[in-house]
Amino acid sequence: MARRIDVTGADGVGLAAWEFGDPPKTAGDPAEPAAGNRSVLLLHGLMGRASHWASTARWLSGRYRAVALDQRGHGRSDKPAQASFTRDAYVDDAEAALEQLGLGPTVLIGHAMGALTAWQLAAKRPDLVRGVVICDMRASALGAASQREWAQWFKAWPLPFATLADVRKWFGEDDPWVERPNPARGEFYAEVMAESSDGWRPVFDPEQMLRSRETWVYDAHWEELAQVRCPTLVVRGLDGQLGRAEAQEMVRVLPRGRYAEVADAGHLVHYDQPEAWRAAIEPFLDTVRAD
Repeated sequence: MARRIDVTGADGVGLAAWEFGDPPKTAGDPAEPAAGNRSVLLLHGLMGRASHWASTARWLSGRYRAVALDQRGHGRSDKPAQASFTRDAYVDDAEAALEQLGLGPTVLIGHAMGALTAWQLAAKRPDLVRGVVICDMRASALGAASQREWAQWFKAWPLPFATLADVRKWFGEDDPWVERPNPARGEFYAEVMAESSDGWRPVFDPEQMLRSRETWVYDAHWEELAQVRCPTLVVRGLDGQLGRAEAQEMVRVLPRGRYAEVADAGHLVHYDQPEAWRAAIEPFLDTVRAD
């Protein structure tokens, strides 16, 4: 069961936050830390949605108030045609969610674009963030060629898909970007499709995704990373987009950085290998929780 909580983001954009488990019952127990110190905000990546965190959120909900946010343009959150999709807008949305839900100081767990939002918010508002988990996100600039490749990739999607089985097969097997069959990738994209009159289409606007992406692919983010003063864990899948050398340099730049990697996982670490993902982040969360 999922519980939706409506949040107002920057510029009045409506955001949907989700709890996928009951918050821990700690009221009246003086041995337990304050509720804010037992919260986690989960931020999905580009084209993702809060439900991609459902398994992780349910696992966390035994000890934390775990909330996943549909970011602007994604999931059930608003997708205004003229909305801002800058880095500041995404960071301000996450900040607004923390304040309106009373979660701070919290642990931020972000995948890809959500991880960048997490460390930018931690640098901006250290009072709201007590720990960060960065999942497979690079700090270096990706460049113009990367943006062109993404635009071409979106055009290659055979929309509309006739069935969800077709979605799973194309993204899990037939997509030219797939090096080998990956059922988890097919399931990931099946979750971001909605049925329309002519078939299955993404719940997001690809043009908005490109607008979101262009606000970070041309810039490096090492300076903001160095400003994150709380404990931070950098996690990569061995077959993901974040290389080991860059991940370890990120850990070096972070004032309180740590490193973990997940074998047999690609970019969708928490989706590819959920048990190994949990094993990778649990020791870090335990340490932050004890601080």
